Amino acid sequence: MRLIPVNLLKPGMVLGKKIYNSDGLILLAEGVKLTDGLIRRLGGLDLSYIYIEDAKTEDIVIPELLSEQTKLEAIRSIRTGFKNLEERPTMKGSFLHLGKTFSGMMETIMDEISAVDESMVLLTDMNTNDFNLYQHSLNVCLYSMVLGISYGYSREEIRVLGLGALMHDIGKTRIPPGLIQKPGRLTDEEFREVQKHTEIGFKILKDEPNIPLISAHCALQHHERLDGSGYPRGLKGPETHEYAKWIAITDSYDAMTTHRVYKPAMLPHQAVEVMYAGSGTLYEQSFLAIFRDRVAIYPPGMTVQLSTGETGVVSKIHSEVPHRPVVRILNNAAGEELRQLYEIDLSESLAVMIAGTGQTNLD
Repeated sequence: MRLIPVNLLKPGMVLGKKIYNSDGLILLAEGVKLTDGLIRRLGGLDLSYIYIEDAKTEDIVIPELLSEQTKLEAIRSIRTGFKNLEERPTMKGSFLHLGKTFSGMMETIMDEISAVDESMVLLTDMNTNDFNLYQHSLNVCLYSMVLGISYGYSREEIRVLGLGALMHDIGKTRIPPGLIQKPGRLTDEEFREVQKHTEIGFKILKDEPNIPLISAHCALQHHERLDGSGYPRGLKGPETHEYAKWIAITDSYDAMTTHRVYKPAMLPHQAVEVMYAGSGTLYEQSFLAIFRDRVAIYPPGMTVQLSTGETGVVSKIHSEVPHRPVVRILNNAAGEELRQLYEIDLSESLAVMIAGTGQTNLD
């Protein structure tokens, strides 16, 4: 498979991965041959990139942290739980169903990601259209749990971190949807209203017997920053719980790499560069270093240009050095298409660097 920009799609190309909507329903299945009409439809879905099948890269597979069934069940459970909150006129009463449902989900997710033999690499789901609260909540949960495993947390600690990450934005269920999805810049008053989701989320979760209090504090503190510039309380450094510091990283990364109504998605390497500008001031430096070592900034199937002038497609990610992948060379330094393909392992060819991303000939 190859990852290509939607604006370079052509009739006759074949979709390589399913495309889902916010409810976890399949919009287009893999194997579908694209027509002019389908390409126009994809252009209206706010997708930046999609995977297509390609003879030169047909053996390149995109690994998944979760099985498709678990992912769909999780999205539907999150949607049901959050929708129930949206439809309640007040926050009075208990939300026992949240703790019971999501605690069970944590066990399933932990079992699946723990079964992955190699150190897990975080892969951005480039085939998800537009930002939505349910997918975002699951992504942040998965990313945070993988980082927690890398950090050496116990299973119980990862469960608590995962619950906090899954429900970090639950307070947005009480914010007017028009503000959350506003296509332009928020006014100062509107931004203050959106900021309330941290305190609302804490109020929803703090007294629930099936939800750890630390998880509730994740909802409260995930927008705090090391230098005190965050909200709602302007906490500094050690005043913020370490779980919330992990979620601050994964929440920011997923927001940057997902298409928003007011901003196109960044590529993973671009998002990591932006985040590193805040290392030690916005984000915990040691946590950010672990994140960098676990995230695939050049996902499989992405086209890259090397410092040698050659152009190719990322064919394999090394779990220990995901920023130094294996690249299948498709075009030589002169831009000529190769008949005999070869690969360069950047973890071994240390003098060769990725100089940029782009696109090779798709004909």
